[in-house]
Amino acid sequence: MTAFEAKPGAPTVLVTAVGEAEGARAAAAALACAGADADRATLLVDVGGRAPRPTLLASAAAHRLEERLVAHLPEARVAARGQVCQLAVPAGPEGLEAASAAVAVARGALAAVHLPPAMLQAALGGKPAPKVDAVLLRADIGADRALLALVARDLIDRDIAVAVLKRRLGWVAERRALFGALSPDAPGGLPDNLRRNLLSSGCDAEPDDTEAAPTRFAPPKWKDHAESESR
Repeated sequence: MTAFEAKPGAPTVLVTAVGEAEGARAAAAALACAGADADRATLLVDVGGRAPRPTLLASAAAHRLEERLVAHLPEARVAARGQVCQLAVPAGPEGLEAASAAVAVARGALAAVHLPPAMLQAALGGKPAPKVDAVLLRADIGADRALLALVARDLIDRDIAVAVLKRRLGWVAERRALFGALSPDAPGGLPDNLRRNLLSSGCDAEPDDTEAAPTRFAPPKWKDHAESESR
């Protein structure tokens, strides 16, 4: 089974941190929330994360996805939370295999896969090779500019679209995202351009008309996402 396969129109996005940057897991949850609606749940896979707890409020679509995942992956740690179905898998090859199976079971739903930084290369270079539509990097530019440049260049060389979240989401937005209940336009959430680019099929975006800067690591059709909300 090819890792992280998804149908056209439902991107699979890896989310990880660069260096010591914090907030990647909440950013992945916010992305999953942004792609969900009342009739369509999305999938958040937390590689190496803790087992999610079910919430009192969860959509019918999230419950249906939870039931499918439990039926196909009976040992999975899965819970419907808001409009998102969250799944925790172990770190390591077995976790990547479980994540791959979960994305397949989700049948083309948007999948946001949060990874520890040390596992990014394994997720991209597995055999068979993962099919990844984009990677969202949570990075503190001032502290990790050189490392970010190396990571982003490697992704671009693989023809994988890259977006950079330069500031951690607001505290309230993080909590709501992890409960699967963050609306796309909520204050403190993901910047509009970043969210639209990651969710769009094929990751197309209009060219940026601003002057090029050292912090722009995305392919030419991507906009810089420097206007992230402050924490």
